[in-house]
Amino acid sequence: MDYKKAGVDISAGEEFVRLIKPQVRQTFTKQVMTDIGAFGGFFQPDFSKYSKPVLVSSIDGVGTKLKIAVELGKYDTVGACLVNHCVNDILVCGAKPLFFLDYYACGRLKPGIAASVVTGMVKACRENGCALIGGETAEMPGIYDADDFDLAGTIVGVVDHQHIVNGSRIEAGDVMIGLPSTGLHTNGYSLARKVFEGRMHEKFAGLEGTVGEELLKGHRSYLKVIEPLFGSPDVRGLSHITGGGLMGNTMRIVPDGLALSVDWSSWPEPLIFDLIRREGSVPEDDMRRTFNLGLGLVMIVAKDRVDHIMTYLKSMQENAYIIGTIVRA
Repeated sequence: MDYKKAGVDISAGEEFVRLIKPQVRQTFTKQVMTDIGAFGGFFQPDFSKYSKPVLVSSIDGVGTKLKIAVELGKYDTVGACLVNHCVNDILVCGAKPLFFLDYYACGRLKPGIAASVVTGMVKACRENGCALIGGETAEMPGIYDADDFDLAGTIVGVVDHQHIVNGSRIEAGDVMIGLPSTGLHTNGYSLARKVFEGRMHEKFAGLEGTVGEELLKGHRSYLKVIEPLFGSPDVRGLSHITGGGLMGNTMRIVPDGLALSVDWSSWPEPLIFDLIRREGSVPEDDMRRTFNLGLGLVMIVAKDRVDHIMTYLKSMQENAYIIGTIVRA
């Protein structure tokens, strides 16, 4: 008996590191001080542009979207989904990402598959100007089946204290603007998988590909659209629409005594959501609590600044929608 016979292949881990090193280095910014493989990732930030810098961190995973990646043998989108999800979580606080760390756990390490996942992370990190400075790869037979893996990530960003976005300035009469998602993003997959169990390769009229391919579409980042608005008094609140849906997530930033008045017909809902609704006979309340229904981010702005913000969003080629208002509870 040895470690490999027990289910852990150290050589596979070494091969995985060899494959990803050149990719990961592509994300390094001038602030990164260590190479991949050190016991810790060193990052020397430049806070000279901030009067009172505040670090903002978040941790999240991709959930059971990974099961669809395994079923289809397509792994290049889930890594990017993880990074972009975490970027959006701190973005809505007004923070710009600095660096990212990942955790990859599996039943049996397959270097090629793991490297494909990291390729997605690298792509997203580069697009968001975020350094991938380290991570952990764990091979755990007995916890995971041979083909299963889990994925989680931690992000750290920075915001100037005076520019923190926390919803405290939101008031009755403010307007909600929704920005479109690219599909389910990274929430609701346990329900979606149940609805389409055994049917991931099926095609429906109106979809670009199979159901599985539609469900594997990437979780988009909103950084390039929102970052130019950092520090703007026009933006009173930002909400990342993840688990809990539009209402649950947006109410997290709305002060006591206020509520949301949402016009659910004010934006075009992608076909995949109606397919889930019809094929699974899913109640509308559950659809709204589980999925983003086509909106991945909500902006809350003062009524007299809506036209200004909408003009800006149009200049960014963003199909934004006025979806409702803030009202007294």
